Amino acid sequence: MMRNRFDTQLDQLNTELIHMGALVEDAINSAVCALCQQDKEQAKSAIKLDQLVDLKEKEIEDLCLKLLLQQQPVARDLRLISAALKMITDMERIGDQAADISEIAIFLADEPYVKKLEIIPKMAEETIKMVSGSIDAFVKKDLDLARQVIDADDIVDDLFVTVKNNLIDMIHKNPLHGGQAMDLLMVAKYFERIGDHAVNIAEWVVFSLTGEHKDIDGSVDQI
Repeated sequence: MMRNRFDTQLDQLNTELIHMGALVEDAINSAVCALCQQDKEQAKSAIKLDQLVDLKEKEIEDLCLKLLLQQQPVARDLRLISAALKMITDMERIGDQAADISEIAIFLADEPYVKKLEIIPKMAEETIKMVSGSIDAFVKKDLDLARQVIDADDIVDDLFVTVKNNLIDMIHKNPLHGGQAMDLLMVAKYFERIGDHAVNIAEWVVFSLTGEHKDIDGSVDQI
């Protein structure tokens, strides 16, 4: 009976994580649309979504603590719940970064772009796939999918290097474009960080399934 109730609450945890993931994906989408279309209302929408992400983080945190305190989870369940607590921290930070991108989009909304934005939207698309994949991996307990997300970070990193080099070239050609170039470089850096957070989430999925987690220095801890 207790186990049935516990499993029901675990299902609820999965549902809430999917909901939080959807909010985060919507925030990234709104942020990149705001940037590309120079749409202040879309930017404001992304900032509001970040506030909903913050609220959802608190709800999931409360649910995880309830599972830990009211039930008697076995080792695998403990890994799953602790992984969920770590994951929502990364998702909350992704929401923050989408809001930061939106703030820059508002600042740039009245200034024509010197170059058409092409690679930054591609970065956004790749990071959304990573975030979605990492949460799917958790819900489906899919180790291969989690590892695919971790590998996909190389794509985002390569795109960031391309954006950076293009913007440096733009400044060399015309230093007057330096201000806009630096703002767009910051946007690209936020997307690169979103990719890093998606990797973090995927690594916590690996931990929840295997008990292994990469340490900061790249070594693997077994717990």
